Amino acid sequence: MIELFLSAFITLFVVIDPPGCAPIYAGLTRDATPAQQRFMAIKACLIAGAILLGFALFGEKLLSALHIELSAFRIAGGIMLFMIAIDMVFEKRTQRREERAEKIMGTPEVEDVSVFPMAMPMLAGPGAIASVMLLVGGSSGIESTLVILGALASVLLLTMFALMAASPLMRLFGASVEAVITRLLGVLLAALAAQYVIDGLRESFGV
Repeated sequence: MIELFLSAFITLFVVIDPPGCAPIYAGLTRDATPAQQRFMAIKACLIAGAILLGFALFGEKLLSALHIELSAFRIAGGIMLFMIAIDMVFEKRTQRREERAEKIMGTPEVEDVSVFPMAMPMLAGPGAIASVMLLVGGSSGIESTLVILGALASVLLLTMFALMAASPLMRLFGASVEAVITRLLGVLLAALAAQYVIDGLRESFGV
């Protein structure tokens, strides 16, 4: 069981990629207060956990009933992430927040990114959904399934702590460096989104 746990943990850790998601999360929530950042980090991980748990237990039946392939998840998730990346590179998100703040009069509105894009498609993305479905589908018995779900919970717990720690570390660099890092991460996120679309197209056409 220990070998199964370690195998599932490593697989899900690599796919979900907490160290890679953390700086992107910091860039998306740079205008939020520490309390808001903690709340969104917890919320994102809980929602991602619920989504992955649902797909682990009922994913194959659901996709089969809806005639949806995992490649379609990759393409759709890539397109959505690419839109977020463009906003990060050109600071469109900041402009929209300032416009809304002028209308509301008060503190700038903080956009809740916990559901989209953090919980899905970043944490509970096509790769994570496919991985957890394959791991549970290949398990034998309830005990093996519980071990895999325990590995999933451990990865999501580490992810939550990584998201919480990212913003304080980013603030140490200052506003100008933070802006550069945010744009750089936006470019990397765009590349990740493009890779999602490419992988989805390859799977769809068998290339």
